[in-house]
Amino acid sequence: MKEKRGIIITGAIVGIISVLLVKFGNPKNMGFCIACFIRDIAGGIGLHRAPIVQYIRPEVIGLALGAFIISMKNREFQAKGGSSPFTRFILGIVVMIGALVFLGCPLRMVLRLAGGDLNAILGIVGFAVGIYIGVFFLNKGFSLKRNYTLPDFEGYLFPIVNLGLFVLLISGFSMLFFSEEGPGSMHAPVWISLIAGLIVGVLAQRTRLCMVGGIRDMILFRDGYLISGFLAIFVFALIGNLIFGYFNLGFAEQPVAHTDGVWNFLGMVLAGWGSVLLGGCPLRQLILAGEGNGDSAVTVMGYLVGAAVAHNFGLASSTAGASDYGKISVFILLAIILVISILNSETLAGKKALGKSSSN
Repeated sequence: MKEKRGIIITGAIVGIISVLLVKFGNPKNMGFCIACFIRDIAGGIGLHRAPIVQYIRPEVIGLALGAFIISMKNREFQAKGGSSPFTRFILGIVVMIGALVFLGCPLRMVLRLAGGDLNAILGIVGFAVGIYIGVFFLNKGFSLKRNYTLPDFEGYLFPIVNLGLFVLLISGFSMLFFSEEGPGSMHAPVWISLIAGLIVGVLAQRTRLCMVGGIRDMILFRDGYLISGFLAIFVFALIGNLIFGYFNLGFAEQPVAHTDGVWNFLGMVLAGWGSVLLGGCPLRQLILAGEGNGDSAVTVMGYLVGAAVAHNFGLASSTAGASDYGKISVFILLAIILVISILNSETLAGKKALGKSSSN
């Protein structure tokens, strides 16, 4: 699966499944969206009370469990963590807020473009700019330091939590929240969503599918392996949208999107920059967490809290555009991520900081 053919096949399957999930009930151009789905889960467990985005998305659960199952089968599961966990948590919040200003994660950005949403172009450009900035700091020695081997049970906790959440969903647990209108009310049947997530989770684990990694590797090494998977997602999702009549070319009247170009751009600058520092996009972090990576599990918790903060404080965009609070938050978070980038870069933090680091 490590050859390019494997990741292209994976991308084709993900693109097809994404369109089929829309056919079965998910919002248009949202067969998969890690940011949107984690936002819905945050609402589903009551972390925010935005009534139109509350649902326990089985796709996310399936992604984590699929990665867990296949990594256990292939003896690739490894519990590890301890690499600047709170910094990762903060970066997870930053990435999520940036994605919700844009209204989508990198995967949905590609799916939106495949559905004809031209607003995604500005998101892609911003995402690439954010990655380029992140790569600049990588070249300056940015590092969140090494992680450490942990007891296996530490790695089991994230899959266990996801399994427990699924049990609550199918049991009809009365304390969960479910949207009666809006994107949160639109979803494929539970078991179809779970199976779709499991399939994509297995394939993403085997191929290391990651759009951040794809663009980063193109910049650093001129390596097109990872980016070819997302090109395949685009092509096959585009074909599927054309077949089912979902394709709608233009900027206006796109599903769960806005036409505020500056903030589409800047939101994804945040998401791209933060994701490079974290070492992967939201999809990749979810897969790594399923493999036992505690640092990625902490990052996913940052996404969850970031989604709650975004909706509780009015930072997330709507179809009308970015909110005033959301615009202010983007500038604040850009300043925060700049500080994180500088202070964790060896050649920028100064020799004194380096000396302290090496003596610990």
